[in-house]
Amino acid sequence: MLVILMEDQILAPQQVCQSCLLADSSGQPRWRQGQLRCGHTVSKMSERQPVQYECMMGFRIVNIE
Repeated sequence: MLVILMEDQILAPQQVCQSCLLADSSGQPRWRQGQLRCGHTVSKMSERQPVQYECMMGFRIVNIE
């Protein structure tokens, strides 16, 4: 499940990506084969953290399994 991390909140992508020009046709992040296609990987601070991505709009996105 993809979530967007804010300073003090966790948001569903539907709350943010619906109005993004880079989102797919259903208003979701462009997530393909385990990677965010509309962003880049952010370095992890520890091995226990999930991989984080930063989208082109500046939001942090995490895939929580």
